[in-house]
Amino acid sequence: MTNHVPAGPAPDAAGGTAGPVTADEAAVHADEFDGIASAVEAAVFGKTEVVRLALVAMLAQGHILLEDVPGTGKTTLARAIAACVDGQWRRVQFTPDLLPSDVTGVTVFNQGTREFEFHPGPVFANVVVADEINRASPKTQSALLEVMEEGMVTVDGSRYLVPSPFLVVATQNPVEMDGTYRLPEAQLDRFLIRLSLGYAEHAAELAIIRGDGLTSPDDLAPRTDAERMARIARAARRVHVHDSVYEYVLRLAHATREHAALSVGLSTRSTVAMAHIVRILALTSGRTFVNPEDVKRLAPHVWAHRLVLSPEASVGGRTGADVLGEVLEETPAPQPRYSGAAGR
Repeated sequence: MTNHVPAGPAPDAAGGTAGPVTADEAAVHADEFDGIASAVEAAVFGKTEVVRLALVAMLAQGHILLEDVPGTGKTTLARAIAACVDGQWRRVQFTPDLLPSDVTGVTVFNQGTREFEFHPGPVFANVVVADEINRASPKTQSALLEVMEEGMVTVDGSRYLVPSPFLVVATQNPVEMDGTYRLPEAQLDRFLIRLSLGYAEHAAELAIIRGDGLTSPDDLAPRTDAERMARIARAARRVHVHDSVYEYVLRLAHATREHAALSVGLSTRSTVAMAHIVRILALTSGRTFVNPEDVKRLAPHVWAHRLVLSPEASVGGRTGADVLGEVLEETPAPQPRYSGAAGR
């Protein structure tokens, strides 16, 4: 089973094309999604938006780049997600001496059977935490590229599928840069979304310190499984996207390509990624349609890390998120008329 959802409407049981998702379907899927998110939040206090966006990325079969200082709960988030989707999780500590085979696995000759056997690496799990990914060499970083894009690894000419669902949560410390290797643009573009947990709010951190109601990820009961996750993803392909929303996404992308502060704007891959994940967000919000506000909500997380600043902008201390904010403010959003569920 691959990890890529084909574009277009989902086929029905008769082999034809199913119609648009109904309001009742959207409500059912949104309720199920809310249950999963609430379960994860039992282990990750006060981070509702990050939890929901992380789950949306998983449903979209994308991957997450978590940029944050140590100790903010990045690994806890990944473990909680794995527990709630009834999956396995693995953690890989990226270091300068880490080899590609330490990530993907290795083929070993078995003296007893006189045959070569493949020993899977930690990447063969539903949720893989690539901790401090920028501390490994570019060669080891690139070992993740194939599995992130194709959902499989190639070792000694043989290809092996990873489990489904499959989510890579890569972390990096945005403050300490000594002994790190900058992630190249080609690899950054493979991450569907970039998130930051940040420090907990006062009340949430106080509850964490006291241990009030905090649940360990090891104690979380599964709230869904791979088939039910796939069912939500299939339904999302039938969420309506007005042509004006597609045009809005394209106008935003063109604006970044022409912006004086950017050397490289948004790629076609990034616009396709937005068109896909925005459907998931709409469905899990209880709606049968996408609106421009969904694009605005996701843009800083889906697009900012893909932008390459010009040397002048970089020296001036600007960030991709700053420039993207200007583009969103200067590009008028469409105002089409929608009908359907009010959403949540």
